[in-house]
Amino acid sequence: MDNRKAFFTGAACMLLLTLAIYSGYGVFRIVWSRYTSAPMDVNAKLSEIYSVLDRHSINDFNKDELREDMYRGLVAGIGDPYSAYFDKTSLESFMQQTEGSYAGIGAVVSVDPDDGKVTIVLPYEGSPSAEAGLIPGDKILKVDGIDVSASSLSDVTSLTKGAPGSKVTLTISRASAGRTFDVTLTRAKIDIPTVSYKMLDNRIGYIRLTAFDRVTTAQYQNALSDLKKQNMKGLVIDLRNNPGGLLDVVCQITDTLVPKGVITYTEDKSGNKDYKYSSGNAIDMPLAVLVNGNSASASEVLSGAVKDYGVGALVGTKTFGKGIVQNLYTLSDGSAVKVTIAKYYTPNGVCIQGEGIIPDYVVDMDADLSLRIPSLTPEEDVQLQKAVEVVNGKLGR
Repeated sequence: MDNRKAFFTGAACMLLLTLAIYSGYGVFRIVWSRYTSAPMDVNAKLSEIYSVLDRHSINDFNKDELREDMYRGLVAGIGDPYSAYFDKTSLESFMQQTEGSYAGIGAVVSVDPDDGKVTIVLPYEGSPSAEAGLIPGDKILKVDGIDVSASSLSDVTSLTKGAPGSKVTLTISRASAGRTFDVTLTRAKIDIPTVSYKMLDNRIGYIRLTAFDRVTTAQYQNALSDLKKQNMKGLVIDLRNNPGGLLDVVCQITDTLVPKGVITYTEDKSGNKDYKYSSGNAIDMPLAVLVNGNSASASEVLSGAVKDYGVGALVGTKTFGKGIVQNLYTLSDGSAVKVTIAKYYTPNGVCIQGEGIIPDYVVDMDADLSLRIPSLTPEEDVQLQKAVEVVNGKLGR
């Protein structure tokens, strides 16, 4: 273990970062830059360490894998759980995910903060994961025999993706059944359904957003337009278990809810601020936004703006508290580094990083029910009941 830590430490100055094009890509802006100041003595030390390993280690090792692990360790060494190194393959999968279309198992996953394991949050209807019987709360322990119980979210999702028609075997731990089992899924092309909607009683519209991907804006606009055609009088937006996504996408959606002004702003380590503004074309009707402890990042941008402007009521439990922005820096060999570069703030200047947002109406719900939000009955979903009650109250009902 000490040798591994020393190797990662020695690697810190060796990596020559040749960074690629700048474009405004929401939370993940792609930036070109160049760093070429690594001192030669570090390179010499790395060569010396490698020579010792090559000559004396009784363990067989792959040179390419050793190098990739070094890069991962270098980024992990800064102690930021949201910064990460992507090799070329995992980068392609990551970019597909943010676009909202990919080939894989078809499930929303997140890291359980209690044990650090990647956990199924929502299998998409009709997807390979749903057809295989996976349910919210299932934890992924292995992918094709590779232990991922301590792996990052991006590494696990990269392994689950692949060519349509290819197979992947997951080792699943299901606490509710007290068992661990293997299940083999056939990957399929997934156009992620990030928006679902319906009309509730008293012409109260309901829109659920599971992510803020590139496809989400159009899906949201279609839902909003259809509900308006049905003579919607009030609106409930459900952001529960929404882990976030692209900053420009959440700003486009928030623009339909708040008056003209600041939606959010970010501040980097030098104090430079970048403001995002709304156009003033907000809908004019009673609004409630549902949130919980898994509502994070971009979900908190929308929630914070709604709360600060007072245009709607937040209902549920305190949000996750991820108020940071990452840039994606692509490297010359097709790999990339995702780096936390700024914190974001609500219109009133509140930084929610590590704090979260407390709803106007705190309504607790059993943890098991929170994982099954899409399938809850109206009687089970006490948070939605409260949101509807709030909207009806604003309508004078």
